[in-house]
Amino acid sequence: MRSVIFVCLGNICRSPLAEAIAKNEANKLGLDIEIKSAGTGSWHIGESPCEGSQKIAKIKGLDISSYRAKQITKKDLQDFDLIVALDSSNYSDLLKLGAKKEKLKKLGCFGYECEDVPDPYFFDGFEGFYKVYEMIEVCIKNLFKEIFS
Repeated sequence: MRSVIFVCLGNICRSPLAEAIAKNEANKLGLDIEIKSAGTGSWHIGESPCEGSQKIAKIKGLDISSYRAKQITKKDLQDFDLIVALDSSNYSDLLKLGAKKEKLKKLGCFGYECEDVPDPYFFDGFEGFYKVYEMIEVCIKNLFKEIFS
C-alpha cells in the first residue's frame, strides 16, 4: 500500500482532519505514503476546512488552513490503494461510484466497532470537534498498525 484517501461528505470537516492526522502519523512512523482527502459531494469544492476543524487541528499542533475541498473522482477510485470512508453513507456512495470493495474500508472499523465518525455539527458547541478528532486519531493509529506496518 502506497496511497490512501479519506472520504467524507463535503471534505471540509472530518476528512481534512483525517488527512492531516494520517500525514502526521506516517511522518512519525517514517512511512512514504501518498495521503489525500475528498468528499462525495460537490457543494464545497475549493473551500477551506470548516472553522471548527481548523481550530481543533491547530490545538493539536496541525495546520489544515491551506487544504481545499475536492470531490472524489473515478480516477481517485482507481489510483488510490486504500479508500477510507468516514461513515456508512459515504461507504455506500463510494460503492455506487465504482469503488472496489477490496480497496474500501470504513474508518470506525479500526477501533470503534465500525461506528460512523459523526459529523461534528451533530454535537452542541465545539465539544464535537474534540470527540471527532479523538475518534479519527485512534482509528488512524490502528489502521496504520494493521495495514502499513
